[in-house]
Amino acid sequence: MNLDWSVIGENFNYLMAGAELTIIISILSIFLGFVGGIFIGMCRISKNPLIYYPSTAYVEAFRGTPLLIQIFLVYLGLSSFNIQLSAWDAGILALSLNSAAYQSEIFRGGIQSIPKGQMEAARSMGLTYNQSMFKVIIPQALRNALPPYTNEFCTMIKDSSLVSAISVMELTWSAKNVISVTFQPFVVYIFIAFLYFLMTFVTTRFMRYLEKRYAIPGMMGAE
Repeated sequence: MNLDWSVIGENFNYLMAGAELTIIISILSIFLGFVGGIFIGMCRISKNPLIYYPSTAYVEAFRGTPLLIQIFLVYLGLSSFNIQLSAWDAGILALSLNSAAYQSEIFRGGIQSIPKGQMEAARSMGLTYNQSMFKVIIPQALRNALPPYTNEFCTMIKDSSLVSAISVMELTWSAKNVISVTFQPFVVYIFIAFLYFLMTFVTTRFMRYLEKRYAIPGMMGAE
């Protein structure tokens, strides 16, 4: 086995540029998925069947099909309806739609983890239903949902590599280009695996800090 680790140094800036785009794609998709997830999550707890069932169908469809197929459907399938999206836009849209489905379930679980007495107490203080939700229930729900949100954010960083299938110039796509020239797949893939690990590790530590920062006193054991 002829391993040439010098290819990393020679292509370091190129690979890091791909890593930077991976971070941008992940942040945009996570943010859009978060906004969409809250909206869909609210629909999922609605008692109106015209709101509940379509939102449930959306969640089941995106959670029950491969993300790669969803990316192809957005990028290639929408062109059948004369909707042309760039690879970049299609990649972010597909990742965001997929993440919204998962984040909606995280948010819904957070909402349902709040005791019903919290809503009753808020209403008894004169708050409307919407005021009770946005000032009392949702802040607590988001705090309770931080651990599963950590998993989803880390998953998004890793899943962003799938947009390389439609030639979005992120880290995995950059690695493929380097390999096609250097013929050093093991060396290059080991290096980008380390970069993905570093990104998810930093994300995990940051989210863990938020968990501690906003934890209810006495709810987390001393470390």
